[in-house]
Amino acid sequence: MDYTKDKLSVIMPALNEEANICDAISSTLKTFDLFKIDGEIIVVNDGSTDRTQPLAEGKAREDPGRIRVIRHDRPKGIGASFWEGVDSAKGDAIVMLPGDNENDPQETLRYYKLLEHVDIVIPFIFNREVRPLFRNVLSLLYRFIINTTFLINFNYTNGTVLCRRSILWGIDERSDGFFFQTDILIRAAKKGYLFAEVPYKVGSRKNGVSKAISFPSLFKVVGGYLKLVGDYYFRKDKKQRSDYSSDSQTAARRK
Repeated sequence: MDYTKDKLSVIMPALNEEANICDAISSTLKTFDLFKIDGEIIVVNDGSTDRTQPLAEGKAREDPGRIRVIRHDRPKGIGASFWEGVDSAKGDAIVMLPGDNENDPQETLRYYKLLEHVDIVIPFIFNREVRPLFRNVLSLLYRFIINTTFLINFNYTNGTVLCRRSILWGIDERSDGFFFQTDILIRAAKKGYLFAEVPYKVGSRKNGVSKAISFPSLFKVVGGYLKLVGDYYFRKDKKQRSDYSSDSQTAARRK
């Protein structure tokens, strides 16, 4: 598959991001133009109570061919927002870029063409110093638990992962909280899909407070982790399946 010609769908979950959503959308569109990517942005307003919805709709009116908005009446979780975006995506590849504008789209989309060689591109943060020490410690502990539990060695599992859409459609279980990205990566990697890890840098949040570090979020992460442990260790049928997506690089290279 030639990723200079195919379409990319950016899923952009947003919960009360009125101070950031316009910049997040604009920077993504500029990156599409810079790298000559045929892309779309699907903003998923996850039950915001501020002006996120009208601001996102205003951007969509400016560029209706590349921006769409989905609205939740109440918050359903970042994972649920991501999966709803996947279901409505028109692209051959998917990436999640949060509406908080913390991630520079150029740092992720510079690796878009790697999908001509692997099925998943996994960015890991190399400038961890921009984040608070407490968050870095939690991230290190989280990584240790995931890698030890599932006998794998990811550098980071909660970033802006690029993935072939057909692989996501082949995943039966869908985590609706902050664990969703880790869940996808473990299931796909254990199935045998080819992936590449690449370095990227993040910025510091300019406005608002991150929702990742909160009791409800951590509670859902624990629940998602326990569900994945149960599926991986006690449902061997899921673990051993190797029916790769027909358009995947994994299928092509295994022939």
